[in-house]
Amino acid sequence: MLSDSTSPSESLSDLRKKYHERICSQIVWIKPEGYPNFADSSSKSSRDIASGVLKEMGCSHFRQAHLSDQQTGKLFEELTRDFIYEAFRLLNHLRPGKWIHSAEAISKFDQYEHLAEVERMVRENQELASIFGIDYIIKPDIIIARVPVSDDEINKEGTLLDLNHNIVRYSPLRRRKDSKPILHASISCKWTIRSDRSQNIRTEAMNLIRNRKGHTPHIVAVTAEPLPTRIASLALGTGDLDCVYHMALHELEIAVKNNEDQQEMLRTLIDGKRLRDISDLPFDLAV
Repeated sequence: MLSDSTSPSESLSDLRKKYHERICSQIVWIKPEGYPNFADSSSKSSRDIASGVLKEMGCSHFRQAHLSDQQTGKLFEELTRDFIYEAFRLLNHLRPGKWIHSAEAISKFDQYEHLAEVERMVRENQELASIFGIDYIIKPDIIIARVPVSDDEINKEGTLLDLNHNIVRYSPLRRRKDSKPILHASISCKWTIRSDRSQNIRTEAMNLIRNRKGHTPHIVAVTAEPLPTRIASLALGTGDLDCVYHMALHELEIAVKNNEDQQEMLRTLIDGKRLRDISDLPFDLAV
């Protein structure tokens, strides 16, 4: 979908509250033991903190039926994409332009269109496949892309481009017949984080960094994981992900107050600029 210039009446706080309400009513269900489904049943800290986050979120309606892990992940992606789309519209005056919000293979975008041909060649040649592998084309959970602009749009305020002069021939922002959207952000969504799952996100991030032709898009992750020590497995370090965003960071800060170890790790992540709230994400994407 494309964002437009309409000014929605909702504030960012309204959108964040609606995001939480939709997560609670469509994804969260309370297990018979009394804790929510984003807690790890084998960890008391996880159960206590997840319950505390849910309490601080103030939701009153939850799912009554169980969801599979695949269904949960898909819904979390969809609700997060809706929030980002609506929030990004509020910042249209800060980051104007036409934007695509969807889930697409990276080969559909300017910086990565060459990968489709590379993958075809590798798949057809076993020797190349054994050397390079075949996982060139990834499909991020959520993408944001900038639509190239026409010459008429460029010259809207005056003759910025004199069409008789042979300039600005290669910038992807200037629309041509064969133009592709410019990938602006790749967003991975993880409802919870287990030790083996976070590495997939890092692998995809390195794929985006190494295989681009052009600028690197924003590369971020969004999670509902209640344990800061597990968030750290994804958030700590630099070089692959820009940052990790929590669906309810302010509520998580309150929920960990009685757990010294988890509180200390949470402060390390926040103070180290490795973890932010979901409400920060639209502003970071406007840069």
